Amino acid sequence: MSKSIAQILKIKGSDVWSISSDATVYDALVLMAEKGVGALVVIDKGELVGIFTERDHARKVDLEGRCSQKVAVRQVMSVDICYITPQTSVDEAMSIVTESRRRHLPVMENGQLVGLASIGDLVKASLDEKDFVIKQLKKYIKGDP
Repeated sequence: MSKSIAQILKIKGSDVWSISSDATVYDALVLMAEKGVGALVVIDKGELVGIFTERDHARKVDLEGRCSQKVAVRQVMSVDICYITPQTSVDEAMSIVTESRRRHLPVMENGQLVGLASIGDLVKASLDEKDFVIKQLKKYIKGDP
């Protein structure tokens, strides 16, 4: 059975770094570098309004010749948000990131942001599960209890 997002958050923690849509892209990049993350959720008045990623910066700022110190996050953030819940399975989340071509999924529970799952988190969890199954099968084949 596939691990749940709640299990991933329990291991990795539920810290989510956020920024206001009024902040500059430069400020967002500084925060992302400081925290070692590739995405920030955008929160205004306590509500999730978007996600800003390295991909948004590359495609909507750099490639368009815009200045990151002058462009507001709201101008380039992704607003079409796919989110998951803590009960979502890793397999289901992997399907969502694959079909929607996203790398980050906010985790929402009762209308509140409780975490962020990245494609890296999902791949790691999926590989851990497969590794466990392989070890169990080897034990079974060998006849180990």
